Amino acid sequence: MYFKATYRHNTKINKSDWYYRLVESYRNVLGEVRQRTVLSVGFLTEFSGDQIDQIEKGICDRLIGQQSLFGDTEVTAFVETLYQRMMKEKKVDLGTSQDKKDIDTVDLNTLKNKDVRELGAEWLSLQALRELGIDDFLVSRDWSDEDVSLAMSHIVSRAVYPASELKTVRFMEDNSSICELTGYDIDKLTKDKLYAISKKLLAEKQGLETYLSKKTNDLFDLQDEIILYDLTNSYFEGDKRGSNLARHGRSKEKRSDCPLVVLALVVNVEGFIKHSSIFQGNMSDSKSLCQVIDHLRSSTSTSTKRAIVVIDAGIATEENLALIQERGYDYVCVSRSTKAEIKKAETGKPVIVNDRKNREITLEKVLTNNDSAYFMKVTSPTKALKEKGMKTLFEQRFEDGLECIKISLTKKSGVKSYEKVIERIGRLKQKYPSAHGRYKIDVEKQIVTVNSPSKSKKAKEVDAVKTKEICSALKWEKIAKLDAQKQEECGVYFLRTCIQTDEETLLWSIYNCIRNIESTFRTLKTDLDLRPIFHKSDEATQAHLHLGLLAYWVVSTVRFKLQQKEIKSEWREIVRVMNTQKCVTTLIQNTREQWISIRKCSEPEEKATKIYDALKYKYAPFIRKKSVVPKPLIQKNEAAENYNFIGG
Repeated sequence: MYFKATYRHNTKINKSDWYYRLVESYRNVLGEVRQRTVLSVGFLTEFSGDQIDQIEKGICDRLIGQQSLFGDTEVTAFVETLYQRMMKEKKVDLGTSQDKKDIDTVDLNTLKNKDVRELGAEWLSLQALRELGIDDFLVSRDWSDEDVSLAMSHIVSRAVYPASELKTVRFMEDNSSICELTGYDIDKLTKDKLYAISKKLLAEKQGLETYLSKKTNDLFDLQDEIILYDLTNSYFEGDKRGSNLARHGRSKEKRSDCPLVVLALVVNVEGFIKHSSIFQGNMSDSKSLCQVIDHLRSSTSTSTKRAIVVIDAGIATEENLALIQERGYDYVCVSRSTKAEIKKAETGKPVIVNDRKNREITLEKVLTNNDSAYFMKVTSPTKALKEKGMKTLFEQRFEDGLECIKISLTKKSGVKSYEKVIERIGRLKQKYPSAHGRYKIDVEKQIVTVNSPSKSKKAKEVDAVKTKEICSALKWEKIAKLDAQKQEECGVYFLRTCIQTDEETLLWSIYNCIRNIESTFRTLKTDLDLRPIFHKSDEATQAHLHLGLLAYWVVSTVRFKLQQKEIKSEWREIVRVMNTQKCVTTLIQNTREQWISIRKCSEPEEKATKIYDALKYKYAPFIRKKSVVPKPLIQKNEAAENYNFIGG
């Protein structure tokens, strides 16, 4: 707004003087600039020229909410008088920005939508990352803003769309809005930059894990009273020649034909990672603990209470149990090899508990004179049925294997050689070690003569005569069934601990926390696609695994907070629900042939809103981005029909 003055007669002083009107400029529907009078102020004979300029500036500042505390008191008072007069006469609309209407006349036939991208899962994951403060940590390590944005984009993409670097680039360019959210220039994105940023994140592995471990403890008030430790492995696609990590070993995915790499994790009961290590594929479970346990104190809570380390039977060697106690921890595990005197010892009063599926389990404390270790007998009827069923199934499969060998003896092209038959039976015994001991197998052989044709080109040479041992018959019979003692041992195992307690249910609940780390491995392998591994170099392999662990921090944070609100969805289901929220650009042309571009986030669906509310996250990163592209001016001597208008 500004003053517009006209020269007219002032009756008070009986001579001509300047008459002031407060006017504002606007543009009509034809795009022409016009002025309208907002307020007739009148003659300002009592003010000087400088004071009139101050009044003009003061009224503009007052309309936008700014009020000067200094200056001429007469000017300030007059500005306030004019402002109150405009408000009383309703000359201006000073509502909030949400109350203001943005009205324009548009041509609906020109409406189009473009650049539609997925938003919900990316925005959810990015808010979780920022809540963990990973960006702040990287900045403290002197990372540039560009590298921080790229790292955040890569971690979120791995959580939302786990894939190779090449596919991730396509996803970020064509489908996702993550670069728009982090501010990374999408035109600079290449798979090589994703490889490089993954390796740069790997260099910060130890510091990041320690920082995130303590950060989650502070955020959610965790004490790390129970620590879970276990190993898993992932297999490689390819030969992996020259690799120091890839080794052949026992694969938990039944892929022992492929080279493996071992991932060891320390997790608390809430599902947050405390420490991770990457070992060679032939690393045994029992030998890995000594390389990990020294890192526990630096990455777990500083609570003075002794933490309890929960491990399975594969790790619970006598040396490892002694090491755990030496480092100031307690332990709970399945007894690796229970001695006969423990099995035969008297037990206390049975306690009945129910598992997650409401099946009964009997707990009995073993009464021994051992003061350093305490045992508890666990009897599960359901587990007993399962073990007996497995033994019966192994017997059936063993007999089916023998039947295949027997049928092969009667086929024209079947395996009949005595040595080959014995070799096949040996492989079958190796496959079913718990079943073959209950069978007696008889292999009958006979010697036959075979004419071996001469390889000489001279047809006159006589063919050689040779002998060969073949299997003529194969018989077997089941000589033993499960004896009574072994049948009683089905479904029975012993828990071992160094904690002195008379509460069997407490010990049982502590051991059942081991299921949490099993859930962690399941999420890493299935939801975050940590297997198989296609990378050729060991550094790229480690960077791949570490990036998956960083993405898991997003998953564990979101799922932990949702579980506090009784929302127990799997991560893939959460991503599916959040992907219903999109970000879209709408283009439309107004009557002045201007193209209006509006970038807006869609409203989250009911399920997505419920997740946002449970996490206390914002619904969208921005409300609206609007821009107006004016009609291009036609240059002199240029025909209008030859000009390509924007959007035409």
